[in-house]
Amino acid sequence: ARAGLKYRRHSFIFDQMGSQQTAFPQFLINDHKVESEADMLAYIARIDGSARALKQLLVRAQLAAKEGIRPPLFSYTVIIDESKKVIAGAPFEPSASVDAALWADAKSKIAALQDQGLVSKTRAEALTAATRDALRGSFRGSYLSLIAWMEKDLPNADVEPRGAHALPDGQDFYAYRLASYTSGTKTAEEIHSIGLAEVARIRVEMEAIMKQTGFEGDLSQFLAFVRDDKQFYYSNDDKGREEYITETRRLMDLTRQRLPQYFGLLPIAALEVKRVEAFRERDGGAAHYRGGRPDGSKPGIYYLHLSDMSAMNTVTMQSTAYHEGVPGHHMQISIALENKTLPVFRTNVSYSSYTEGWALYSELVAKEMGVYDDLYYDFGRLVDEIWRAIRLVVDTGMHSKGWSEQQAVDYFMANVSVPEVKVRSEVQRYLVWPGQATSYKMGMLNILELRRSARETLGDKFDIRSFHDVILGGGSLPQEILERRVNDWIQSQEV
Repeated sequence: ARAGLKYRRHSFIFDQMGSQQTAFPQFLINDHKVESEADMLAYIARIDGSARALKQLLVRAQLAAKEGIRPPLFSYTVIIDESKKVIAGAPFEPSASVDAALWADAKSKIAALQDQGLVSKTRAEALTAATRDALRGSFRGSYLSLIAWMEKDLPNADVEPRGAHALPDGQDFYAYRLASYTSGTKTAEEIHSIGLAEVARIRVEMEAIMKQTGFEGDLSQFLAFVRDDKQFYYSNDDKGREEYITETRRLMDLTRQRLPQYFGLLPIAALEVKRVEAFRERDGGAAHYRGGRPDGSKPGIYYLHLSDMSAMNTVTMQSTAYHEGVPGHHMQISIALENKTLPVFRTNVSYSSYTEGWALYSELVAKEMGVYDDLYYDFGRLVDEIWRAIRLVVDTGMHSKGWSEQQAVDYFMANVSVPEVKVRSEVQRYLVWPGQATSYKMGMLNILELRRSARETLGDKFDIRSFHDVILGGGSLPQEILERRVNDWIQSQEV
């Protein structure tokens, strides 16, 4: 933290990646339980608190902008659009026929209190009026202020985005970010080289699966076929969206059945698959996971952006489901939250190289479980793995070597079967989040090295279930501490 103090304004306060403009309503809707009148009063207080926080964050964004630190133009447009969506509909627009998501949530929670006899009709009406006033007042005002400043500052944003190298002390800042996200000491140049080597290795495996399918042509032609052929997409309507969710749930069930063979520690919390809420849904947006509650009373949620089904190529849906769900983030996060032997702060901390390294490693574990029963799904697993290897190349390329956004997109498109709209969305994510994208592959490589070392040292004593429990049982850890934990376990098994 001390090393990062001088870069305290370098990280963008607002961006297109589920930033604060959507985080406040998302928290109230998904995480603020209302089981009593006091809970609802706290909900209303949080509406006012969110408004104060948003105004304070805006001041920080304005201070950073004065130093020449602001997100690119594409990020501004998303921030403005999402902010307008948050305050669209009733009660923000008196004549609106559709409720804003936050207003609908508040009314639903108040109605539930009344239905359960926890508040009277008169009291429910008073709570509804107080919520309406809070939303129309300070909350709406804070969003209007954010929108107004963003629109005014829009001409100052880069049309052609530049990486971290263009920021004040940009190269040093990026080196700090790499160390933070990988929990390691490798330089941008070293990580770039690792990425190039991994891309070359995975391409060989992709060609092997391509040949098994009987496809006639080279890998670039096969990638184009998988990217463009209609058989790899659901229809771009509600029927297609429901089919995508249904198939995702089926794929999750495949791993659930085999988990006890590979894991001793299993989560209590259930896992649900949902479409992203309308106020923050984006075409081609990245799927993501949101954790449940420590007591298992609230499930973990695997969120999907389904507004544009032409961005949802099906070959990667299985590996992505395992990355975000089981045995990926859902297991890793839920087991940590439910671990009563750890201090509470340890159950919530997140080291990116651990969390994302585990999730990418989980895609491979699913392969070892034997659940990829379709060649194209297995090819999709390699598409997702090469995707993370490419991140090492393009993240360091854009932030250290001066690559343009288009150079990064072109490198991606030469090596993956994913639609360009999704590729560009990903590249734009890396541009506003320097270094984070490197944590996946670097973290996975670290876990694989720990497994190799444990297997080599223990021989017949090596047990994959125990190894996984050691990795998951301590919560999220930096690389050095995780290595120490595994080495201690190895020594205990040798006795």
